[in-house]
Amino acid sequence: MSKISVIKVGGSLISESTYSNVIKDLKESGMADFILVHGGGNEVTKYSKALGKDVVFVTSPEGIRSRYTDMETVAIYNMVMRKIASELVLFLNAQGFRAIGLSGIDASLIKAERKKKLIIIDELGRKRAIDGGYTGRVKEVDSGLLLKIVGLGVTPVISPVALSYDGEMLNIDGDRAASAVASALHAQRLIIFTNVDGVIINGKVKERMSLKEAREALKKVGPGMDKKLIACIEAIEGGAREGIIANGKVERPVNNAINGLRTIVEGQ
Repeated sequence: MSKISVIKVGGSLISESTYSNVIKDLKESGMADFILVHGGGNEVTKYSKALGKDVVFVTSPEGIRSRYTDMETVAIYNMVMRKIASELVLFLNAQGFRAIGLSGIDASLIKAERKKKLIIIDELGRKRAIDGGYTGRVKEVDSGLLLKIVGLGVTPVISPVALSYDGEMLNIDGDRAASAVASALHAQRLIIFTNVDGVIINGKVKERMSLKEAREALKKVGPGMDKKLIACIEAIEGGAREGIIANGKVERPVNNAINGLRTIVEGQ
């Protein structure tokens, strides 16, 4: 198991520019070996609308809501993710880190299988199959490349865009991308920052959960949090030590994620 932490900064934090607080606390906490994975769905939606592109979301039979990505959308998605990565790299370097922006297509860092079909629930509540578009399911992460970069004292900032086995650019979920990276590296921890204090069950934050409890909680949490729980579960199953879901908007978000009010998903 490596000592690397994989940190995911969610799209809600990007759009509110609160990622700077996370980065400042990374510096103050002295955390050196980490990889930053970012989202940015809200920004993709904003730019899509500005460009006159309809934004379409679909819901799976399991209740997972996701963006439908056609060829035009994946191009906008890649453009926006590159922009966000550049801003994060700029801020990290201004804080004294040595950061580099990478997407999954750079050096074939993340390879994904294109989803040929999606089973969705339509507006009438019926199941139906649609073309999978340009959405991918992560299959490979080049952990050797990431370890070499981190070993040089450089912080990778990863955008959730993957390379398909047919050489296509694919949209991948940011939480699942972070989970795949944490799994591949057998990371010490996966921290997913969001805009709430953790997994809330019956009005209270569940501070610790076993894998079994996390799987059972999937039926009790809303859209968005379900993906974060799945990411933690998959990271641990893949070899990471623990998954943490924490609030990125508090004063000391990194310190809070490790020592304060948050949800920790632990292996058996």
